[in-house]
Amino acid sequence: MKLIDIYSRVKKDLNAIEKELEKSVYSDHILLREASVHLLKAGGKRIRPVFVLLSGEFGTYTLEQMKKVAVPLELIHMASLVHDDVIDDADTRRGQLTVRSKWDNRIAMYTGDYIFGKALGVITELENPEIHRIMSRAIVQMSIGEMEQVRFFFHTEQTVRDYLLRIKRKTALLIAVSCQLGALAAGASKETAERLYSFGFNVGMAFQIRDDLLDLSGTEEQIGKPPGSDIKQGNLTLPVLYALREPQLRKPLLDEIERIRQADGQTDVSRFLDLVRGSAGLHEAEQLADRYIDKAIRHLDRLPDIQARRDLIGVAHFVGERSY
Repeated sequence: MKLIDIYSRVKKDLNAIEKELEKSVYSDHILLREASVHLLKAGGKRIRPVFVLLSGEFGTYTLEQMKKVAVPLELIHMASLVHDDVIDDADTRRGQLTVRSKWDNRIAMYTGDYIFGKALGVITELENPEIHRIMSRAIVQMSIGEMEQVRFFFHTEQTVRDYLLRIKRKTALLIAVSCQLGALAAGASKETAERLYSFGFNVGMAFQIRDDLLDLSGTEEQIGKPPGSDIKQGNLTLPVLYALREPQLRKPLLDEIERIRQADGQTDVSRFLDLVRGSAGLHEAEQLADRYIDKAIRHLDRLPDIQARRDLIGVAHFVGERSY
């Protein structure tokens, strides 16, 4: 099944969530409102709300309950992007100016904080304290993951394990929690919610690996920002770590990484990209992403064979193969 078919099936409820997102970030403060709405209008795949909606179908599905989970999760994701763009000095995201670029870093940081606050306000409408605990733990882990990424900027001795732990925290956990909380909010069994969490976690790992691959091999038109953005900020991703293991490439890659570091990322990175693209690192990273997708789908084996299960498998395949 194609992704467009899956989105079409939940389009009505996704549109309701989109309206709720806009309502949630509304503020009487004109600058906060403009910055928040600018981010919202930049769009996105809304993959976390889709996971919430599909996971909710394993319980007693009601849109009102799903909105109270999907909206705060997407707001948390949006807020983290605003903060990321400040750390990364990013000018564009999804082909649009970032909040920091359109205004400045100060406005961006407070906009991110504001959106985080609005997310917490929505989630409190759910009376289940376990949902609150799960979401707060996810935010803490996301913050640690982002801090770890900064700590490892330009650190060429980091391991693949360091990278995997980092993306687990900064990306995979929020996708895992989207699946888990969608099920819990719909009253699904704890066992079902745990299986969906494991599914989401593995899809999330593949999602970030694929994202990092696209930064190295994609075009600006595909990814909405210049390729090589990760290395310009010092973020050594999985394909690069694999490439550094190749004896004939290690020295020229290290030289390029040091040159980029000394230029504070304000330099051409085409040679670095050529070196990584000429390595086996891209293929090895793709293979690991594929293994995560296979593992994710196996976690659905014991769940009821309903349309939502088939749709989750379809989304997983899209994540594993996506080119944007």
